[in-house]
Amino acid sequence: MKTYILPFRDLVVSPGVPLPAFLDNALSVKSVQAAATTPDAKIILVPQHSWAYPTTPDDIYNVGTIGELVQKFNMPDGAAHILVRTTGAVTLRDIEVEDGVFCANYDPIEIADDMQSEKTLALRDMLADNMQALGVSSRKFKSDKLRNVVADYPLPAFVDSVIQTAGLDTDIAVKVLCAASWSEKLTILLESIKLMAETVKIEESINKRIQQQMETGRREAILQEKMRAIQKEMGEDDGEMDTQNLRKKILRSNMPGDAKEKALSEWKRMRSMSPMSNEGGLLKTYLDELLAMPWGISDNAPIDLNHAREVLDSEHSGMQGVKERILEHIAVMKKTGGNQGTILCFVGAPGVGKTSLGKSIATALGRKYQRISLGGISDEAHFRGHRKTYIGAQTGRIMDALKRCKVNNPVIVLDEIDKMGRDWRGDPESALLEILDPEQNKTFRDHYLEVDFDLSNVMFIATANSLNMSNALKDRMEIIEIPGYSMDDKVKIAREHLIGRAARDTGWNTENIVMSDDALKHIIQNYTSEQGVRQVQREITAVLRRSLLENDCEDIKTEFTPEKIDELLSARKTIGLNKKIGFSAHI
Repeated sequence: MKTYILPFRDLVVSPGVPLPAFLDNALSVKSVQAAATTPDAKIILVPQHSWAYPTTPDDIYNVGTIGELVQKFNMPDGAAHILVRTTGAVTLRDIEVEDGVFCANYDPIEIADDMQSEKTLALRDMLADNMQALGVSSRKFKSDKLRNVVADYPLPAFVDSVIQTAGLDTDIAVKVLCAASWSEKLTILLESIKLMAETVKIEESINKRIQQQMETGRREAILQEKMRAIQKEMGEDDGEMDTQNLRKKILRSNMPGDAKEKALSEWKRMRSMSPMSNEGGLLKTYLDELLAMPWGISDNAPIDLNHAREVLDSEHSGMQGVKERILEHIAVMKKTGGNQGTILCFVGAPGVGKTSLGKSIATALGRKYQRISLGGISDEAHFRGHRKTYIGAQTGRIMDALKRCKVNNPVIVLDEIDKMGRDWRGDPESALLEILDPEQNKTFRDHYLEVDFDLSNVMFIATANSLNMSNALKDRMEIIEIPGYSMDDKVKIAREHLIGRAARDTGWNTENIVMSDDALKHIIQNYTSEQGVRQVQREITAVLRRSLLENDCEDIKTEFTPEKIDELLSARKTIGLNKKIGFSAHI
């Protein structure tokens, strides 16, 4: 016949310890009544996994403590008082549940009788000492009575007292119950208590550090308040002066009415806050950013078409059609006094001078120049900025470029516009469409600034390597394709620009470099294969570097003939790394 089970919540009873219990659960009372009708009135006390009364065998552990039901008193309200004298630990098998009452067969767990061994007694004393030290350090429980328990109570009562006093987890208590000897039980308890003591030490260290930081912060706040009060008495209240100066800057700024109203509103909020508050610091940063924008500040340099033509011709060889289209655009700007017309987009292979054309246009107009690389951008916040409530919020890249220029009409080159991405963070192209539309960018609103800013004075120029863009984006711009340079153009560019640049990069005196047009054509034909001139620049630089190495870093006057160029380039150990697939080279 199976023995009835009484589930207990968060309670593991050690063998040999009498257990008085009050039961007010109807199913628990029913289990006790069923056990009372069995021979010898035995019952198994089993800890349970669930908080509520268990309903399946999986809700209880398969280990428990068996005992005799010594007393049972029924109360008028249906509850019961019981007293169980536990006798041993058992493992359960064949658990059954009938009408909420658990029963099962059991196998005794044999425990070696080593209560009086020297090892067991030593472990008991060590455990009592550690418990007493833990009680003093953690103050979560009182362990003064443990000494009396050690002296006056048997070992099972001591083990049970440690488990209940320390509030060990049920899993650890079950592990102790299953141990095959009393020394093993004490070892498990000692390990758990030592681990708990180390945890308490770590918590105390963290709490002490936090307390020190709080005291330091409180002390600094008090000293700052005292200093502020002293300064106020002496008429030197720097905080108040800074706040008032900030208000004067807002009133004197060229902000439009709605932006100034927003700034004054945020200034009032900042003034009402404590100087030590985080939000006050965020509002101060926001107002500084708002004041740093170039409200109504422009470069008023007059447009001179002749000067613009000279700049373009001096900095760029060839591409006459492209330069004429740029001069047409500048002529319209001079006539209308604004940026009327479409956005120019230079499309061409790498190295044909798209980005440098934008810089030359800024020089020709006498305006500030900023370049924004769009390669790999996939977050809309790069253009629109972040909400200022976010941690680390900042303005978008357009507003940041204007802030660095300190004028509202610079030339901004949007480089590699065909390489923008798109993902779950937003579509940056939609923001760019607004920026490039003259009808919409007059009231562009950055998420961080939260006020309208007029971008119609900015001259935007885009560059791309291909036409791999959406139709909407191409519709905003006028596509100007820049073809590759001819041989004569490349030789002229090398003569006028690349040799001097390579000389500066390698420390040569340009007067010591003798390189004929035939030598330049030799480099272009045999060592490069591109529409632009970047590889030509690299090969000329490589020739000068190799010559320095062979002449002990002396830039002696040298005539670089085709034969000399082949000799220098073939001697370079890294020539294979500098060539591209499909290039022909004399080695």
